Amino acid sequence: MSTKPPSTMTINRRALLIALIVVAILLATALVGGEAYARHTVSRCISTQFEKEMGSKIDVSFGAKPMLITWFDGKVPTVKVDSDDTKFGPAVGMVVHAEFHDVEVTDNGRGGGVIGSSSADVAWNNDGIRQTLGGLVSGVKSSASSNMLSLDVLGGLAQLQVKPVIKGGVIEVETMSAQLLGVGLPTDLVQGIVEVFTKSLQGYPYNMQPTDVKVTDDGIAVKLAGSRSELPAAEQNASATCS
Repeated sequence: MSTKPPSTMTINRRALLIALIVVAILLATALVGGEAYARHTVSRCISTQFEKEMGSKIDVSFGAKPMLITWFDGKVPTVKVDSDDTKFGPAVGMVVHAEFHDVEVTDNGRGGGVIGSSSADVAWNNDGIRQTLGGLVSGVKSSASSNMLSLDVLGGLAQLQVKPVIKGGVIEVETMSAQLLGVGLPTDLVQGIVEVFTKSLQGYPYNMQPTDVKVTDDGIAVKLAGSRSELPAAEQNASATCS
């Protein structure tokens, strides 16, 4: 019994199907490669700018939107930033979890951009506070129930109790008591310590302001919120990270 050879039309259909599969594979490869390149370039450039403002190495994530689209339209719906050692002013050891919304970048971040809004949770533990305040302070204890921190000064000979509060849109550290061997001290004698403490809780980036501050049993917890602000352009010596 003879076998009928495939018709020309059948061969052409097979060839077309193979060609379409090859094209689909090539397109998928190109998209995957393009997304990988865009994610590396855009995310690295934006990360560099956030690191500059936050003063430390950070972990950055960008949500589900493909970076290849961001490459063309310059829009990032959400940027999430996590840092275990952020430095605001003289502060040491702040842990920050922040979100930035409706971010629009120029030239993939080289030209800076605009942040629509932002929010952050900041945790600053007692040991980080002690390191920040320097040699005069040898120990820090905090109490959520009293909403105050107790500082051991001059090797524990003096005790200073302070309380962080929000006034006029910024955090101020108020001196509640200052004693040396149980005898009260003028608060101006420990003013230098309080000033460093206060400065460490101010000067947040991207127009962020405190909306809440609490003393915990581990240190201080701060909530921040920010409105529209600018994302600075990349400096010349950092432009290599954006290409």
